[in-house]
Amino acid sequence: MSRTAAPGEKLNIRVLFGSLIGSVIEWFDFLIYGSLTAIVFNRIFFVSGDPFVATILAYTSFALTFFARPLGGIIFSHFGDRIGRKWTLFLTMMLMGGGTVAIGLLPDYHAIGVAAPILLMVLRILQGIGIGGEWGGALLLAFEYAPRRQRGLYGAVPQMGISLGMLLASIVAFFILMLPEEALLSWGWRLPFLGSVLLVFVGIWVRRSLDETPEFQRARETGAVLKMPLKEVVTKHWRAVLVSIGVKACETGPFYIFGTYIVAYATDFLGARESVVMAAVAVAALIATVWMPFFGSLSDRVGRKPLYVIVAVATAAYAVPYYLILHMGGTLAIFVATAIGFGLLWGSVNAILGTMIAENFAPKVRYTGATLGYQIGAAIFGGTAPLIAATLIERSGGAWWPIACYVAACAVMGLVALAGIRSLARHGDAYREQDAEVAAA
Repeated sequence: MSRTAAPGEKLNIRVLFGSLIGSVIEWFDFLIYGSLTAIVFNRIFFVSGDPFVATILAYTSFALTFFARPLGGIIFSHFGDRIGRKWTLFLTMMLMGGGTVAIGLLPDYHAIGVAAPILLMVLRILQGIGIGGEWGGALLLAFEYAPRRQRGLYGAVPQMGISLGMLLASIVAFFILMLPEEALLSWGWRLPFLGSVLLVFVGIWVRRSLDETPEFQRARETGAVLKMPLKEVVTKHWRAVLVSIGVKACETGPFYIFGTYIVAYATDFLGARESVVMAAVAVAALIATVWMPFFGSLSDRVGRKPLYVIVAVATAAYAVPYYLILHMGGTLAIFVATAIGFGLLWGSVNAILGTMIAENFAPKVRYTGATLGYQIGAAIFGGTAPLIAATLIERSGGAWWPIACYVAACAVMGLVALAGIRSLARHGDAYREQDAEVAAA
């Protein structure tokens, strides 16, 4: 990646690694649950005589985390804009990691009855609160250290944590699913949740040596730190929040269709083995991880909005071919469809999304504003995606076209919201204010 640096500008590897490692840890903890939802948790926590009801309940527990994310974003972004990005990230990592380990220790339905799914949902909510605050801090740790001409590249690095977390979760799930069914359902599924404690310790060790971001230090030195950043965002920057929610739709809806629901769809309707689908997701996640820094760097040269338009249109256009490829049958079809949808299309929009959202807010409210828009968008368009997909499949008698329409609608929503970015400056919400503050400092 060092070849993308402009003359006189060296990549701050320590900062980039610090922002990336925490994001990987948080998303591994989060996504390992998603990978096992339709395979394990609908059988050991949400026990029902109707498999569809059990699956819906399991996906409901998955969606709960998303609706807790905005709450976590509000709580931790307040401290992120008040006391700094660095220390807030320690708190979010501990909360997310603690919730994950507790899930690994939780007795199932057969041991403690209905208390098991209730406790599981409580822990999922705690995970959601933790990850709700983590994303903004990890992004800003990189974004606010970035040279002005490399914001796209720096902003893409913490976004890589999502696909790396998915890659790690898929690899772990792949090997776990090779266990005999009895071993998988009794103790095998617990291993990744308990093992994540090691990743948490690594993340804390790496971030311990990092300094506070330069832009927050300037805000603190000039007295620009607000007592109530949320109030400032809600009253003066609400348009930027709405735009952020909208542009998030094109990323998060397709992510959970191409990268998570594919496991349930391919196994239930295509007869594929879970291990094969997990391997396809892992390969696609690797493609996305490698591709994102290049696409982020490209956005520094040609602009983020034109690239977003291209990817959003391509995502909408691919919604139908995605299922046509899957239904060609065979392992190769699953790998190709997932590599295009998840690896390339999702990887592209995700690479530039964080930077696009962060650029909508001035430094004094950036943690709060960016986090609020991102996490509300994730709750609306992401957490409900597998649940919506499962419901659409059931109501349509197994037809895939309603899900394709949902993916296309998410992409169109992103395009509509993108138009709002051009009008933000007229209302005083955009990064014109941010540029003035930086210049004054």
